[in-house]
Amino acid sequence: MTDNLDLSVVIVNFNTKALCRQTVESVFESIENISCEVIIADNSSVKKEEFTSNDPRVRVYSGLPNNGFGTASNYGAKKASGRYILFLNSDTIMGKGSLDKAVNYMDSHTDIGCLGIKTLLEDGSFDHGCKRGFPTPFNAFCYFLKLDRLFPKNRSVGGYRLTYIGEDETADVDSVSGAFMLMPKEVFRESGGFDENIFMHGEDIDLCLRIKALKKRVVYFGAASMVHLKGRSSLYTKSSESIKNFYNGITYVCDKYYAGKYGRAGLFLLHIAIRLKCRLTLLRHMLKK
Repeated sequence: MTDNLDLSVVIVNFNTKALCRQTVESVFESIENISCEVIIADNSSVKKEEFTSNDPRVRVYSGLPNNGFGTASNYGAKKASGRYILFLNSDTIMGKGSLDKAVNYMDSHTDIGCLGIKTLLEDGSFDHGCKRGFPTPFNAFCYFLKLDRLFPKNRSVGGYRLTYIGEDETADVDSVSGAFMLMPKEVFRESGGFDENIFMHGEDIDLCLRIKALKKRVVYFGAASMVHLKGRSSLYTKSSESIKNFYNGITYVCDKYYAGKYGRAGLFLLHIAIRLKCRLTLLRHMLKK
């Protein structure tokens, strides 16, 4: 592969061969005028689910140890040749022309360190995870009490899901989803990459915090879109392990950044809220079985 590519798309495949193939196909179908390669970091635990491809634009690195999403993503990023790196979930379908739009927007806004796009779920509803505020104690309080759903246009109580920012708008945000994170390769390297202490979930928030520390913007770009088949991949199945990983990741991020800012009392309340939410989610999961 050449070192003059516009974009390197890094996809982690963990037992999602068919979904991953659909995602790769959608990437190339969506591209109109930019040059692109796809890098598959494959840490599948099942041999038949390992990804294979004869496309010269696709490079597959199989047999990687399953040490988490961030570790596999960092591995893929080291192989990237593009000016930009896109970390993309294996259960996504790109909208027509979305990658061109996103790269062109980054080219014209060089102060952006990370870009996310409008994300829809399989049923056509909006995935609020694609634009978020940081999980501060107050934002967590409002989110857990669902105050943002009662008052979606209120900036004070909608600070986590950013419900006051329209789906088709473009705006600065605290964090975008790890399902689609586009950034200049140099910004990713300067940030230090994904924190490999996080096995899965929360690594996107952590990386956005460090990108902002570099005085770079994190932007939600509503002019480009994709579909996220959330719940189809091993990353998002509502298993007890996945639910625990999610809340463990969020707890780790809160401890890492908020211990000195909010003190023991604030961190204690945040821990209680996270544990309560986790237990309620696990209970609902068990009752559905």
